[in-house]
Amino acid sequence: MSGIYIHIPFCKQACHYCDFHFSTSLRKKDELINALCQELELRKDEFQNSSVETIYFGGGTPSLLTNEELEFIIDSVYKNYKVSDTPEITLEANPDDLSKDRIIELSKSSINRLSIGIQSFFEADLKLMNRAHNANEAKECLSVATRHFDNISLDLIYGIPGSSNAQWLENIEMALSFNVPHISSYALTVEPKTALASFIKKGIINNVDDEQAHEQFHLLKAKLEASGFVHYELSNFGKEGYFSKNNSAYWQGKSYLGIGPSAHSFNGKQRGWNVSNNSKYIKAIQQNELPIEIETLTKTDQYNEYVMTGLRTIWGVSFDKVESDFSSAFKDYLIEHSKIFINQQLLYIDDGHLRVTRKGQFLCDGIASELFKIN
Repeated sequence: MSGIYIHIPFCKQACHYCDFHFSTSLRKKDELINALCQELELRKDEFQNSSVETIYFGGGTPSLLTNEELEFIIDSVYKNYKVSDTPEITLEANPDDLSKDRIIELSKSSINRLSIGIQSFFEADLKLMNRAHNANEAKECLSVATRHFDNISLDLIYGIPGSSNAQWLENIEMALSFNVPHISSYALTVEPKTALASFIKKGIINNVDDEQAHEQFHLLKAKLEASGFVHYELSNFGKEGYFSKNNSAYWQGKSYLGIGPSAHSFNGKQRGWNVSNNSKYIKAIQQNELPIEIETLTKTDQYNEYVMTGLRTIWGVSFDKVESDFSSAFKDYLIEHSKIFINQQLLYIDDGHLRVTRKGQFLCDGIASELFKIN
């Protein structure tokens, strides 16, 4: 199985917390779309021996593209790659782009999964984050979308300064009231060089409270699991049959192509990333050049990535896989260095797999880094 991620680097406005690559100018949109299709053609040989099972439009704000533009790109995928009979084709979308007519139009397209960036149902939270939509638009788009799409995911952010635990529970309850089968939820993080970082430094906004974020994570987990969701990855909850195939492939180390400026690719042994500049990306592609940097991963790099991604999931880290893919020395290293976390009840061993406990889940990235092997 392989996946294709397509980065659409345009947004109406900049969210205060975002450090992804995007532009608020749509001036180069047509050139960019043509370049995406050309890159798909230039890289078709990379997937000649495998079929594409997921196509994911991320960003940025992919819902700024028209249906015709999205179908033009999807057609390019089908033209250049072998695509499975039932691919998962996801569109990240913002509520302000999802009018009733647009949702109905999308439901008749190749898109069969929506990932909607709700983030919060509270007006104050949305203004603090500088989201382009308001709370009413969030509710209205979900009300319509759930009538036309079976496979919907929504995003929520916890740990927002000034948002109480009671408010957070209201957010979760509101999300559940729409009966969506998948919820992705992330802690608000303060990335360098963002507006949020600047506002916190100036004292305009309070800093993120890590302890409260920890509490809200456990409130989320308890509430969603009680409602029939499986917590299959640190930030992702899905009903049975609705786990994100695209994201699951990342965590399970499967190959994917990243198309577009700043997009990342992975083939198991190499990681690549495109230039994070729309003009430079377009110019290179027009000259039939791939504006990509490639890093060849050492065995140690591959092991570290497997530990990092594996511990985030319900599947955990397989000792047999570590031994077969890397060596018995790596397996022995993992067993030895995991003992301290097992004793602290942060990790446990089950059926030959190392997994995080409920207590350790919120801390799993930090735990994984302590299990990394250094050359």
